Amino acid sequence: MSATDGGNTLNTRAEIANAVERVCLNTPLPVDVHTHLYSARFGDLLLWGFDELVTYHYLIAEVCRTNRSVSPAQFYAMSKIEQADHIWQSLFIKESPISEARRGVLTVLESFGLDVAGGNPAEYREFFAASTADEHIDRVFEVANAEKVVMTNDPFDDQERPIWESEGPETDERFLAALRIDPMLVNWEGQAAPRLAEWGYDVSADLSGKSTAEARRFLVDWCQRIDACYLAVSLEADFVYPADHSSTKLIDEAVVPACIELGIPFAPMIGVKRQINPELVLAGDGVGKCDIGSVERLCVTHPDCDFLVTLLSRENQHEFCVAARKFPNLKPFGCWWFLNDPSIIEEMTRERVELLGLSFVAQHSDCRILDQLVYKWKHSRRILAKVLTEKYQDIAAPGWQLTEAQIEADVSGLMGGNFLKWIGRA
Repeated sequence: MSATDGGNTLNTRAEIANAVERVCLNTPLPVDVHTHLYSARFGDLLLWGFDELVTYHYLIAEVCRTNRSVSPAQFYAMSKIEQADHIWQSLFIKESPISEARRGVLTVLESFGLDVAGGNPAEYREFFAASTADEHIDRVFEVANAEKVVMTNDPFDDQERPIWESEGPETDERFLAALRIDPMLVNWEGQAAPRLAEWGYDVSADLSGKSTAEARRFLVDWCQRIDACYLAVSLEADFVYPADHSSTKLIDEAVVPACIELGIPFAPMIGVKRQINPELVLAGDGVGKCDIGSVERLCVTHPDCDFLVTLLSRENQHEFCVAARKFPNLKPFGCWWFLNDPSIIEEMTRERVELLGLSFVAQHSDCRILDQLVYKWKHSRRILAKVLTEKYQDIAAPGWQLTEAQIEADVSGLMGGNFLKWIGRA
């Protein structure tokens, strides 16, 4: 935007830096495009509070590494409060809480006005216990300056599914739904096919007959039931497309056709290595480099389908950006899981801006605990400000005129606004 487009021109490097920081820290978050959060109506599926925050699986992995006097089996045999106290003593009292996951806990406590220096779990528990889930949701959205989040909604989850079946679409407008279909593409024969058949869909383990048409009908039924804004799956690092595997046939004949019919993206999240240390349970997953060619082949085979993609391996990111330059139907999003560390977030954001401009979603929280929405975005906003300050100063140097209004539009887009426009929900 030039000065003639309205707004005051930012004339110096200092003015640009101040404006970018102000905008990045204060712009409302339009949407967190991928979380594992739930609204209050889902009851115990919504995780929040001190004990949940401190026993997050990132910290379980760290405590099992740091304090080997307690085995993983012994740790998991503890009550939730005992686990939290063990982690607090091991990772926050006996050591400096310098890792990103530990720092995140401190950011959350401080953001809620709690005394971090005191380190008093009883005080922290009392604070959370004084609120209802609804009250705490309001608090977190206000402190995080967030407007919407996208949930991860699994029709194969026997605790979650009945809520959708009995109550219908989500009524809290801050929570958007996304249909998660891992069993269909990862374990069709052993898990998905038997459940679909149980629910009245005419499918078979070998995908014969009407199976793919019925699988598509199932996807459309559930996307409409929950008003899904995309259809998602988490895939292992060795995922290949196309392949002599049920996943290819299901993608081609059920998943992509359902997305096109509904006008929503397909969101493969690729790169996990499941249970490389089974003793750690949920904390035992790892990361592997995936085949970018599979993403490219998805995009070229299905040009009428939009793909919202994130990859788990840092080593994949440059090739991924180059692929995204070639396919308008491919939108990279966020810094997923093991990539959600400041040094890597900065590197990835810088690389994406340089190769893709503003045509990606800079971040998502992937948070499972409601309170993590606060720290993941508070940390990421500062990193985004650091990268954008440099980039705006670069284009201002030869004479390009910047206004704060343009920066506000750019930042809102990068933080999810362009995703909402892309899916027609802005």
